Amino acid sequence: MTLVDVITGVFLFLGCFFIIVAAVGVVRFPDIYSRVHPAGKGDTLGQALILVGLLIYSGMSFIALKIVLIIGFIAIANPTASHAVVRAAYAAGVKPWEKGDKRQ
Repeated sequence: MTLVDVITGVFLFLGCFFIIVAAVGVVRFPDIYSRVHPAGKGDTLGQALILVGLLIYSGMSFIALKIVLIIGFIAIANPTASHAVVRAAYAAGVKPWEKGDKRQ
């Protein structure tokens, strides 16, 4: 087992951890506005960490360039999609959850 394998494993583990935590956050939070936060942030970070692990594992190659482009696309697309979902919910009149309300 080389140092590259260990570093790759750490990044893959951290990425999977953040994705699982984000999934738990989506289930636990009460409304769309609070659910979008872990979905957008946790998934973006988790996917980026997994791709960085794959980038380190692949070394300097044409595949590494493709992975960097994918990371850039995810960094732009995921927050934009989260923002669009929240704006659509707001435009549809979805009220934010308040303390004392039942879960939606």
